[in-house]
Amino acid sequence: MFEFYNDDQKMIRTVVRELVKKEIAPHAAEWDEEDRCPKELVKVFGELGFLGVFVSPEYGGAGLGITERAIILEEVARHSAGFAMTLMTHDLCTAAIYNFGTEEQKKEWLPKLCSGEIIGGLSVTEPTGGSDLMNHATTIEKTDDGFVLNGRKVFITNSHIANLNIWTGKIGVNEKGRNILSAILIPPGTEGYSAGRKEHKLGLRGSVTGDTIAKDVKLGPDAIIGKEGKGAGVALHTIGNFGRSGMSAIALGVIKGSLEEAIKFGKERIIYGKPLVKIPAIQEMIAENQIEYEAASAMLYNATTVYDRGEDAVARLAAVKYFATEAAIRSSRRTMDLMGGYGVINEYPVGRFLRDAVTNIPSGGTSQIMKIIVAGNALK
Repeated sequence: MFEFYNDDQKMIRTVVRELVKKEIAPHAAEWDEEDRCPKELVKVFGELGFLGVFVSPEYGGAGLGITERAIILEEVARHSAGFAMTLMTHDLCTAAIYNFGTEEQKKEWLPKLCSGEIIGGLSVTEPTGGSDLMNHATTIEKTDDGFVLNGRKVFITNSHIANLNIWTGKIGVNEKGRNILSAILIPPGTEGYSAGRKEHKLGLRGSVTGDTIAKDVKLGPDAIIGKEGKGAGVALHTIGNFGRSGMSAIALGVIKGSLEEAIKFGKERIIYGKPLVKIPAIQEMIAENQIEYEAASAMLYNATTVYDRGEDAVARLAAVKYFATEAAIRSSRRTMDLMGGYGVINEYPVGRFLRDAVTNIPSGGTSQIMKIIVAGNALK
């Protein structure tokens, strides 16, 4: 496990763990079964300073980094990876504005996002595919009064609860006929903007995922995030750094939850007159879960520390996103095997862990895309 946390980071982990124990752990199974997102808890996390922790204090944040954000998401995901996904995506909206917004946009929206007064969303994926970023059907038409947005986004987390949204859309084509994208902000209550289909997911069911729809949405000239025509950069930076570090932290929480459940069950289950954990084969399974947690933890917090130092961490974060999300599947499946018949009984959380782990894979880029990024960096 990463062993270089400072005192503030250790304190954050302790405080969040107590909050999760009180507000999330007792309800995680219920949220999963009902496929319900407890959006009221977003404000609780905001009031405690756990939203947008990477935002500077002048805009309402804690002035920390994505390392502290990952610690928070890991602790939440130990019990509810779905609700961790809600918080993770909220912070994507925050990050896009913080890193690319104008001073006016930052002052208007960041304090409300950091406090949880409003919930943020980021809509990039289209029916034509998520990995093919530039193949956008959504259009941003420039007018005398600003912009008109039309399109449909799919598989969008916080689709039905976010009231501040950032979209990407095609604003033109270059001399080679390739799409030029812009990122644009949709304020709460904007006419023509709506949520569409709500998806019935396998896992991550403490979050809501679905379509977002823009039909002749009229936005002012100050709605663009970043420079006009540079929306691909906004999306890639936000997803590549904040999205993948967040998904990795969620996977890490699932691995930790699987490890803890394996140890707890193994100590309580008596077989052949002794606790299950006394059997060498079971000890091997627990050791494998522990090793995967140690490796994923070291990879994640090394990568986030590199980013927080101001260095490029995209390839490192792609590597940990691949490793941690795949390891979460292995760890939860391993715990399920360890538990035998009890592992497939829904009174135990390991089935939820496995479903969450599987659902985590395509979020923020599939495992195959992560390996392409890692290879591309290695071959430079």
